[in-house]
Amino acid sequence: MSKIIEAKQSVVNEITEKLTNSVSTVIVDYRGLNVAEITELRKQLREAGIDFKVYKNSLMRRAAAEKNFDGLDEVFTGPNAIAFSNEDVVAPAKILNDFAKDHEALEIKAGIIEGTVSSLEEVKAIATLPSREGLLSMVCSALQAPVRNLALVTKAVADQKTEQEA
Repeated sequence: MSKIIEAKQSVVNEITEKLTNSVSTVIVDYRGLNVAEITELRKQLREAGIDFKVYKNSLMRRAAAEKNFDGLDEVFTGPNAIAFSNEDVVAPAKILNDFAKDHEALEIKAGIIEGTVSSLEEVKAIATLPSREGLLSMVCSALQAPVRNLALVTKAVADQKTEQEA
């Protein structure tokens, strides 16, 4: 009997470690997806560096309690899968939300974003944010605009002086 308890404690420790290291965790109900759809979803998540696992709800409840994530007990009912991302906060929410649009059987339940329990609405709001690369592109464009405008003004002044001299 103690071997079973040790095995369960080992899984709880694994989940707790993943929750600790994860910057973004999304909990979904995958009931109704067929094997091909789940395989496609796992492939998309794996390519983004996201770990997608299925754990027993009782073990997830214990791990969440150890991390003081209150309010998740009602989420851990039925078949759940959990997506853990250690790098990108937006990626799991975005991939799962996009997949759920095409496959109605996938239901996002809740999330843990940077150590804070998030509701379905908050996870969906995060999913609409641009990716890290998109945000960096926007910042670069904003920084380049004044320099570009200065260059255009300088060229216009130079052209005007050239016309006056001629």
